[in-house]
Amino acid sequence: MSRRLPVPTAPGPLESYASSFDDLFNKRNQRDTFRRYLEGLLLPSERNKTLTGLANTEPVAGATHKDAQKLQWFLSESTWDPALVNNKRLALLSEDEHSKPNPEGALVIDETGDRKWGRHTAHVGRQYLGSIGKIDNGVVSVHTLWANEERYYPIEVEPYTPAPWFALGKNDPEFRSKPQIALELIENAHALGIPFRAVVADRFYGENHPFWTTLQSEEIPYVLALNPSHAWWHQIGTIGSAEGVAGAASWREDDAGVWEKLTRCFRDGHQETWWALEGVAGPYGPESAKRLIIVTTDPAALPEESTFYLRTNLPAPGSSRAQESGMIPADVAEIVRLYGLRVWVEQSYKQVKGSLRTVPRQQHQLAPPRLDRLGWAQYQVRSDMAMRRHWQLVCCAFSFCWWALPGGGVAAELDGGGQPVSLVEGDVEERAGGKKKEPESGRDLATGVEAGQSLAGTLPFAKEVLAGVVGEAPAAAVAAAS
Repeated sequence: MSRRLPVPTAPGPLESYASSFDDLFNKRNQRDTFRRYLEGLLLPSERNKTLTGLANTEPVAGATHKDAQKLQWFLSESTWDPALVNNKRLALLSEDEHSKPNPEGALVIDETGDRKWGRHTAHVGRQYLGSIGKIDNGVVSVHTLWANEERYYPIEVEPYTPAPWFALGKNDPEFRSKPQIALELIENAHALGIPFRAVVADRFYGENHPFWTTLQSEEIPYVLALNPSHAWWHQIGTIGSAEGVAGAASWREDDAGVWEKLTRCFRDGHQETWWALEGVAGPYGPESAKRLIIVTTDPAALPEESTFYLRTNLPAPGSSRAQESGMIPADVAEIVRLYGLRVWVEQSYKQVKGSLRTVPRQQHQLAPPRLDRLGWAQYQVRSDMAMRRHWQLVCCAFSFCWWALPGGGVAAELDGGGQPVSLVEGDVEERAGGKKKEPESGRDLATGVEAGQSLAGTLPFAKEVLAGVVGEAPAAAVAAAS
């Protein structure tokens, strides 16, 4: 076997990270382009991170430049397998005690949709796109992400193919709905050995009967959001909805009744008082196979922006199910903690919608930056394989940020207090007038980076990415108060 020829090294710690993937690329130009692609994704840029942007060539006309063509070939024509790259990325994260997934984290289900023009790009169709908050032509993908209070990263991503792509539409045997894709990704996470406390998802999945019943029947722990109007069969004169349970629970300033007081601790040092209720009505209760947890900042008013209805199959401590089930029991505070981990992957908070015009900007509860900061939706390719390869490269660049700062030293190395965070809801895009809400956060990859010898390095930019993420991480603890 011939000796492999060396390639130009990547700057700083990125070379050590990239070299771990060398065995997955059987050609020298593939190993070289892998490094150049990650460099382009990580370095700050005033341009979109399209192929011409990554190659630093002229927009449009520069698409024929050899550097841009090299990246295009790497995505569309080369032979490397993105699934193997993904497995290697997860293996590298699992090698470090501080970045590997543990049983206390959550497996978060998320989806993102981005506008794409034309009709010939794989998976494109007219559908709801979360990034712009309305129905338009674009591509939607379903993700699984592992998250705890300290960090999060993607596990897998799978594109959703709209029904018009199939001969028989939704009746075609090859068609898969988003919840079906999510179930497959959860199964894949099990196969990969990813531990998690519960599957966590918004109300789109929580209200999907095949999705949650599959988790229920297979005894996969979950915490899923519900609509306030979520209802069940009931006799006339009895409670029959989630909001009905909350409204019927007595609460006064001097008597909390059945409401449990929770103290949420935040990274900037402040604390907030929330109230949680174990709902007992219809099919729900601490002794039932399903539990209804209602959490709010105000049990009297039940404000829409800060009241959440959660369904879970985690058994209540001390219940008969706790003895019979193989799942670890979870009290109300633990369920609130798990659902709170979704703030890692939300695009904005529900509170921003209701108070944007009345609350000063610095008081907004802002979402952490997402993969789109690294060019997630800025690909210029059409084929399914090329899109999957681009997404995996973005995931590699994002995961490098955690990999490059081992030992849990992120919080110590990054200055600045984080913004407060709270529970979030799934449908949080601004839809008024069909307009997209502009992000309030001013963080960017280049923030605070000074010109100099380190400009070509990648570790400072990894810190900048994490500064925007760690500072607004979920609350470190949810404690039940007496």
